[in-house]
Amino acid sequence: MTETIEYDVVVLGAGPVGENVAERTRAAGLSTAVVESELVGGECSYWACMPSKALLRPAIARADARRTPGLVQAVQGPLDARAVLAHRDEQVSHWKDDGQVTWLDGTGARLYRGQGRLDGPRRVTVTGSDGEVQVLTARHAVAVSTGTRAVVPDLPGVADAKPWTSRDATSADRVPGRLVVIGGGVVGVEMATAWQALGSQVTLLVRGDRLLPRMEPFAGELVADALREAGADVRMGTSATSVVRDGATVTVTLDDGERIEGDEVLFATGRAPRTDDLGLDTIGLAPGSWLTVDDSCQVEGHSWLYAVGDVNRRALLTHQGKYQARIAGAAIAARAQGVPLLETDRWGAHAATADHAAVPQVVFTDPEAAAVGLSLAEAEAAGHRVRAVDYDLASVAGSGLFVDGYRGRARMIVDLDREILLGVTFVGPGVGELLHSATVAVAGEVPIDRLWHAVPAYPTISEVWLRLLETYRG
Repeated sequence: MTETIEYDVVVLGAGPVGENVAERTRAAGLSTAVVESELVGGECSYWACMPSKALLRPAIARADARRTPGLVQAVQGPLDARAVLAHRDEQVSHWKDDGQVTWLDGTGARLYRGQGRLDGPRRVTVTGSDGEVQVLTARHAVAVSTGTRAVVPDLPGVADAKPWTSRDATSADRVPGRLVVIGGGVVGVEMATAWQALGSQVTLLVRGDRLLPRMEPFAGELVADALREAGADVRMGTSATSVVRDGATVTVTLDDGERIEGDEVLFATGRAPRTDDLGLDTIGLAPGSWLTVDDSCQVEGHSWLYAVGDVNRRALLTHQGKYQARIAGAAIAARAQGVPLLETDRWGAHAATADHAAVPQVVFTDPEAAAVGLSLAEAEAAGHRVRAVDYDLASVAGSGLFVDGYRGRARMIVDLDREILLGVTFVGPGVGELLHSATVAVAGEVPIDRLWHAVPAYPTISEVWLRLLETYRG
């Protein structure tokens, strides 16, 4: 007979989101089990944030150095691809999770290795690699933190072509001579930037009319210009209709009949929730569906079930998932102790309000693109009376000291009725480090007349804040 083991909380998924839920519930004194079928640390640690930034950092540093007097001649050669890939391997701990397991053990949570599935309310089965099944039950909550997987479109020939997904692109052990990237979102542009810099001849195919469609239009325009200058072939308004691999060559046929050959093809065409084999049908939910939650990350209609991170589709970003985990952990602990939540308190510890109004994101291309809050189009669609205030970052004193020939742009979206910022976008070298100031302004709803007294240091790129405010005030 299979033994049933009871915990206060069971967490499905040991990525950074699941780890943070477990840490918060353990800190509150709740016994917690964590179930993981792959590596503790999840997608971000081994196949997304960490390896992608390890690949991108040398590309960006070299680009900046080539625009810096005194360094130009010293950095004209190619990147040492072998060294870059070796550094990437170190950053992902060579795809071993010993360190993450030690950290998780230190929280007092119990780790179960295997495929976790719901088996009715508050009940989880864990099937290990040896086929052994363990049954866990949760007194208070089950938190689903299983994240997402890459989606590859069902094109003719794609199954036999062995295309790359984001995991392959961040973990590859060699530089392909020719790489075809399909998709103009974050994964597509970051991987195009990285592999072009490492020596691939990249062709980037985009179905729409611009890159980074969820950002301000100028973000995609500046990134596309830079990719072309780096040697990439960037094509808008085109779609793949079939993919065929013949030995070492993969051929992508486009909707106009043209054929493009490469050594590898990367599909960066979206994500789907990892809920298809999660047992959702045992609790009346559709397998493979996104899980809809309230601001405490509780799943609608299930008082014991939480969905945290990418799986709830609120904001597919690691930092937002970790933020949600802190909220969900606090909410689970409060409800377990019978403490009522102040669900209507927008500043409370139990409501993930930042998912609605102040989501920050940095795209680590050259130039970087960083944004928080609403774009102009989003603000107008939401019915706000707004004004977009733009400024050329090249006109800021600090930008010319950062690199020669600095190119970039800044925009803030002002709510004209309340005179607060609804969104901010920066594009240019080094702008990722400007983003948190914008996030504070948007999340804190800091009035424009108070921002006027937040004096930026001279001469830094952050002086763009002064110039934006001057432009607004006329």
